[in-house]
Amino acid sequence: MKNDKFLKHMVRRLTWGEISEPDIRAIIKTAISEDIAGFGLVEKPNKATDPTTDILSKDYNAKAALCARKPLKLCGVNLVALVMDEYFKMFADGACKFTPLAKDGDFLEKGQKIGIIEGSAKTMLRSERILLNFMQHLSGIATYTAQFVSAMGNSKTMLLDTRKTTPCFRVLEKYAVACGGAFNHRIGLFDRVMLKDNHLAFSGSSKGERLADAVRRAKALNPDLAVEVEVDDISQIPYVLEASADVIMFDNFSVEDIKKAVDIVKDNAWTEISGGVNLQSVGLLATLGCDFISCGALVHQAPWIEPYLPKRPAKKRGKQICLPHFFCIKELPKGQRIRKVYFCF
Repeated sequence: MKNDKFLKHMVRRLTWGEISEPDIRAIIKTAISEDIAGFGLVEKPNKATDPTTDILSKDYNAKAALCARKPLKLCGVNLVALVMDEYFKMFADGACKFTPLAKDGDFLEKGQKIGIIEGSAKTMLRSERILLNFMQHLSGIATYTAQFVSAMGNSKTMLLDTRKTTPCFRVLEKYAVACGGAFNHRIGLFDRVMLKDNHLAFSGSSKGERLADAVRRAKALNPDLAVEVEVDDISQIPYVLEASADVIMFDNFSVEDIKKAVDIVKDNAWTEISGGVNLQSVGLLATLGCDFISCGALVHQAPWIEPYLPKRPAKKRGKQICLPHFFCIKELPKGQRIRKVYFCF
């Protein structure tokens, strides 16, 4: 029978509370360094700065609405304040306050407000590209994942992500998958034993009793971790079952072979479909009776939510400062607020 010992671990959605804020701030600082200090280049600029925004006075304040360009599953709200805070710490131009009007995982219609940003215009201008990069990428993953979940209909099969993630962004991208309604496979190498075809091939344990012995050895050495085994041929399944593997992954099986494999395994292990899963195939695969479908495309094929450039007529009065890609603001006398700014994506 299926072992429920590891069920809580195998059926999980990463929450924001499980994510380390110091680690996320470190990622943000690296992103800022790319923008102002040439991170990654051998030859660095003489000064880490933003000369464009430096032309503005610190006295200018702004109020901005962060909006959805088109229907989307939202992810990244919790990063907005963190990004602006890191820019404020670096430049000391003045703080910004973010008031969220939606939360991660919400479905938003076109034009719906995500939140309101108020405070230093300079901090807002410096941080807009980085915070939008995060939100466009993560909301893209959440939105694409939601499409897969919808395609699966009322199936009891659970959709999983994989370790095919952007280096250093894994936790954020897996969180985005969870916001889209799917579940998280192992976070890293550390939290599950997963005997894949290469592990078995290198150890000469791909077939017969040597395969069963490899599974038993893995379980004996790791009593507190689930042991998953990737099989690429139906003939391997009886030996994996004999050794009491917790999860059996059917790698690149045809639909007919998946049906045969499910009939062999019955309720003696958790089953997972993997390999070549896409938006067109996931609906059919979800009807075959497996417990899980894992899909790397949720992350590596997810499109960004594209930015929107609002068109505004030129103003005759006052000095107009136009910023590329997202918005323009009108310079006002000291002490007056900039009336309307939009970040849309």
